[in-house]
Amino acid sequence: MVKKILVIRFSSMGDIIYTTPVVRCLKEQLPEAEIHFLTKQQFKYIYNNNPYLDKLHILKPSLNETIADIKKENFDYIIDLHNNLRTSIIKLRTGIPASTYKKERIKKWLALKFKSERFINPKHLVERYLETVAFLGVKNDDKPIDYYINGSYEKTDLLPSSHQQDYVAFIIGATHFTKRMPVEKIIKTCKEIAKPIVLLGGDDVAQNAKTIEEAVGEKIFNTCGKINLDQSVYLVSQAHTVIGFDTGLTHISEAFNKPLVSIWGGTTPELLGVSPYKIKDSLIVDVDLACRPCSKFGLEKCPLGHFNCMNQIKEEEIINFSNR
Repeated sequence: MVKKILVIRFSSMGDIIYTTPVVRCLKEQLPEAEIHFLTKQQFKYIYNNNPYLDKLHILKPSLNETIADIKKENFDYIIDLHNNLRTSIIKLRTGIPASTYKKERIKKWLALKFKSERFINPKHLVERYLETVAFLGVKNDDKPIDYYINGSYEKTDLLPSSHQQDYVAFIIGATHFTKRMPVEKIIKTCKEIAKPIVLLGGDDVAQNAKTIEEAVGEKIFNTCGKINLDQSVYLVSQAHTVIGFDTGLTHISEAFNKPLVSIWGGTTPELLGVSPYKIKDSLIVDVDLACRPCSKFGLEKCPLGHFNCMNQIKEEEIINFSNR
């Protein structure tokens, strides 16, 4: 009998949100087992309030301390969904039987170098994560990802009355430049969307949001840099439609099964294996170019200078989907 399992994924937001079906399937299909999860401090919010998790562990500054804590728990198995140097050291020094996610680094490198999908594993990241627990008899339950909002909020506290019904949540932030649609194209898109629009993002896009707000007018309500991530997730969960780039909040939105426009620039969902997962209504918007993908995680500028992957995006696709 399996008594205790440790699942490990240290980062990043998007990758960790796609581990939630693994934790859920483990708990539901092995109800007698304790399911624990180890991650970094800055990502613990993803598993706060998750009913399928028995205990959340935080990676400590000293790996020795983390290893000591793991040894005390007497785990039966480690499910390593990160597969890096630190997790290798943890598995080696604890001696706990482990099942490890296959990153397929060479295939991804080949796909980037030759700009060809033929090297890429066609399975979604969730499905590949779940392969690590198949040896326990655990199967994919074909349900969406999980996210549990930490706070208790009301739209009346976060939005003006004009934006409390049937609004579009437009996530304009992303870590890297090549993942973001140019501000001019966002403005053009927003002007043609019939519904009220709530802009979501952090301090890094606060100036962009202000520019969009000034250009589009009252249709826009700007929250960028003004509310926290948990509140942003709540607003996404209440939206009529979500528009977003390749970024964590866009992926989290999939937990709420809202119509989603997923816009891709220098990165591709095929390379990362993170197309919208198990939601009823979604649209992937991108441009088929010989130079895509230019990177796995995004870059600070277009390597070729033209940024056609975003500049050639057809706003009409986004507008038509949002106006249904």
